[in-house]
Amino acid sequence: MSIESIDTVRLNFSPQTLTALNIILGLIMFGVALDLRIADFKRALSRPRAFFIGAFSQFLLLPAAAFGLTYVLDVSPSVALGMIMVAACPGGNMSNFMTSMAKGSTALSVCMTAVSTTASIFLMPINVTFWASMRPDTAAIMTDMNVDPWSMLFSVFVMLGVPLVVGVTISERKPELAAKLRKPFKVGSLVFFALLVVAAFSSNLKAFVDYISVIFGPVALLNAVALSIGYVMARLGRLTRPESRAVSIEVGIQNSGLGLVLIFAHFDGLGGMAAVAGWWGIWHVVSGLGLAYIWSRYFPLSKDEMQYVGDVAVES
Repeated sequence: MSIESIDTVRLNFSPQTLTALNIILGLIMFGVALDLRIADFKRALSRPRAFFIGAFSQFLLLPAAAFGLTYVLDVSPSVALGMIMVAACPGGNMSNFMTSMAKGSTALSVCMTAVSTTASIFLMPINVTFWASMRPDTAAIMTDMNVDPWSMLFSVFVMLGVPLVVGVTISERKPELAAKLRKPFKVGSLVFFALLVVAAFSSNLKAFVDYISVIFGPVALLNAVALSIGYVMARLGRLTRPESRAVSIEVGIQNSGLGLVLIFAHFDGLGGMAAVAGWWGIWHVVSGLGLAYIWSRYFPLSKDEMQYVGDVAVES
């Protein structure tokens, strides 16, 4: 298959399937929000250094790196736009679990998930629109498809903002109910996410198989760059190893399910974009779990470092 031909492919979902995807994504976000309290947001702001290093890496450096890679790898316009879309997504729903497995700072991971998910309601449409406009070919796609950033913002708000507000409200006002719902939704979120990816692949399996060779390399490299950006920036910022692991995973594990739904809703299932987001949903689980295992198994922490695993370090 030629690289260029992927730009002509349109992957299609029925309206019923697209509705189901929106519901699944909302349930995933609701499950994540049940773990969040207002105190998590306050903690992030009261201990700013680690959080801001993570936010800077995730919302500024990663989209810029994705944009640069599209030129270095000389990918087709739709694949380039897919890479930009994935890089603009907030942290994925599995990042907290992977951070815990990696012996990272779980509290920092939760803080970053809480604040970055909220911020992404506004920053994701801005990042996609800005970086897409910097390439003539991706800007042309945005124009041809009449993509409206405000419409995208509204979609992100409905899929992330509403479940987030409802989940945090229950967690704050009905902690007993949140405690009962938390475990089922933790398990359910994994099942929901699997269903999201399966639904994306099953309806368009042939197209994904045909173009896996085109998008495998760019996805793997972008994911490796994302994980590296988070870790390197954290170490340069003099964060501890547990904090650095948390930042790395938070930056490298993206909510590609959100990107996939937006691609079908606003980009008419554009082939390269959908293939990148769909494959990312599988690949980042493999890379994230693999990295977490390597860190926990082969790079043990000292007793002093272990104090940061369950909390965010206090600013010196």
